[in-house]
Amino acid sequence: MKRQSCRWIVPFVLAALGLAEQASGQGIVVPGVGPVNRSMGSAGVAAPLDAAGAMHWNPASLTGMKSSEFVIGGELLYLSTHLGSTVEANALGPGAPPVTLSGETRSHSGVSILPTVAVVFQPDDSRWTFGLGMFSIGGFGMNLPASSTAAPENPILSPAFGGGPAYSKLAVLQLAPSAALQLTERLSIGFAPTFDIAEAALDPNPFASPLLGPPEATHTRTIWGLGFQAGIYYEHENGWHLGASYKSPQWFEEPTFYGTTITDEPRTDSFSVTCPAIISLGAAYSGLPRTVWAVDLRYLDYSNTRLFGDDAGYTLDGAWTGLGWESVFSLATGLQYQLTDALSLRVGYCYCDNPIPDENTFFNIASTAIYQHIVSVGASWNISCRTSLVLAYLKAFENSISGPWVVPPGVPVPGTSVTARQTIDCLVAGLQVKF
Repeated sequence: MKRQSCRWIVPFVLAALGLAEQASGQGIVVPGVGPVNRSMGSAGVAAPLDAAGAMHWNPASLTGMKSSEFVIGGELLYLSTHLGSTVEANALGPGAPPVTLSGETRSHSGVSILPTVAVVFQPDDSRWTFGLGMFSIGGFGMNLPASSTAAPENPILSPAFGGGPAYSKLAVLQLAPSAALQLTERLSIGFAPTFDIAEAALDPNPFASPLLGPPEATHTRTIWGLGFQAGIYYEHENGWHLGASYKSPQWFEEPTFYGTTITDEPRTDSFSVTCPAIISLGAAYSGLPRTVWAVDLRYLDYSNTRLFGDDAGYTLDGAWTGLGWESVFSLATGLQYQLTDALSLRVGYCYCDNPIPDENTFFNIASTAIYQHIVSVGASWNISCRTSLVLAYLKAFENSISGPWVVPPGVPVPGTSVTARQTIDCLVAGLQVKF
């Protein structure tokens, strides 16, 4: 491999789009929504403890709410993201570089805010329950400065190796009007169409051809998406609750990005993307005094999504073909204990397989989708007879992926490596109002 061949390839890596997953855990999918559900490890398919978690994971469980309810919350999310790379001496050809270069750079992404709003209404003497939720189902941010040319501290970010600064940002909101029907005293079904709104920016854009110059994906409009979810919920008389739900893929329209070529001529680029279908099974037990335990098992079908599930590699004109993600399982569990009439405490844990194989690290170094272990704690304090203040804290422990640089038509480069590692800290707060 010659140094010149890295000129357009390396910058593309730096803006890899980890669509929707600034949150943590299940790849691009936010593990949970709202302070109650997040503090329960995001387990909620069979444990409708609040309007947000019930609506997000199983619309049928809305009939299990004890009253009508309004929830509003916000999540402050901080990512500690580091990108490192190594190029051994002569890896790119004789004298390129003359000595081994290795370094690491921190992304200056700042703190993100993820909102949650949900309302559930239970009409008197009706088998129907209705809800409306607006959730931040994902977000992404990467802001990497360039490394020095004269003395590259991090070769993959140095102009000496075709690198430079990289920026990416994505925010996705979902609106979910929901309805649940109680078929019997113990069995309910539910359905919700989902409407998605996304704002995205990439500089540079690795999914467009670099032949006419490094493409950007910064000039576009709001991107819309559609999907649906359906569920079933059962309450047994001995304190067991069972649930299952299906979230369809979220089908987004193909965005158009406007830019210019290296000769200042206008150009347009686009790419197709979907979010994965999710199958969830859940159980909860409330047979012990003041205690609720919940557990969820999920299957996230990344391998059949566009962009994420497409094979990682290059087209003939040098654009990326996809990110090469695999389908994964996730396990979430949580415990709530009502310490006093005014105070409830919660603890949770979430585990998820890593959807990114090591050999595809080069195509995913900027996608924050590699977390596997998340712990959470939380509490609700009744500040009045109908209103509770809810707080939660989450920690996603450090995980990393590492692999070689890859050049067209998909050849790993011996003597090179790139590594991405991250941790996440989240503080969630909200109000839960019953009416």
